[in-house]
Amino acid sequence: MRVPERNDRDAQEVIKAGYTLICPVCNHDRFWSRKTQMNTRGATFFNLDWLNKNATNYICNRCSYIFWFLES
Repeated sequence: MRVPERNDRDAQEVIKAGYTLICPVCNHDRFWSRKTQMNTRGATFFNLDWLNKNATNYICNRCSYIFWFLES
């Protein structure tokens, strides 16, 4: 069964390290992105969450599978 593509996001092709991302669940090749903070217990305990690294998430526009890439 094919799941319909969602039209409510700005989905696009994503290339990482020279490879085009392909969703491992539905084989779709269009993703939308968001930033996520990688919180740690220690930083949160001391109210220093702003020191934590961020990750870029690429979410499949068809099935919502999420790829995580840590920013360096």
